[in-house]
Amino acid sequence: MSGITENIDSIREFLETGGQVLNYIGVLIFLMWVLILERIFYIFFVFKKERKTVIETWRSRAERESWNAQQIREAMISRAKLSLHRSLPTIQAFVALCPLLGLLGTVTGMIEVFEVMAISGSGNARSMASGVSKATIPTMAGMVGALSGVFASTWLKRTAKKETELLEDKLVLDH
Repeated sequence: MSGITENIDSIREFLETGGQVLNYIGVLIFLMWVLILERIFYIFFVFKKERKTVIETWRSRAERESWNAQQIREAMISRAKLSLHRSLPTIQAFVALCPLLGLLGTVTGMIEVFEVMAISGSGNARSMASGVSKATIPTMAGMVGALSGVFASTWLKRTAKKETELLEDKLVLDH
């Protein structure tokens, strides 16, 4: 039990060292990963069932060659593609916001350094260290969040494209 409280205290101390902006970065990264994990769950569990239903619906059609049938096929593929790409623009926006919030943390930390320098002079290194850590920690956190989000969103986009292409192949037109 004491190990858990030590870890919580370490996290609290880290958040205080990074300043207020670090809390916003943490919330943003948390929301981004909730969306990423939701998409992963959707692809591996929900979409598999939806793909089976779409394929069965297409194969149960008596007529698959007319212009109307082609339009129905395109609509089915389009709906599947939309459901696969849901939340990806939001995830990409969160990825772009992470380094921007990190930069905001850098600016606020440097403002604190300049305030300390103005009040106590440039010789007080200990006072300046707090501001420098408030400048660098949010930058690092924003970049780590952005990098992890870039890898995940790229994988999600590639997987959605692959699943869409596989569905298009399964819904063949009978000529």
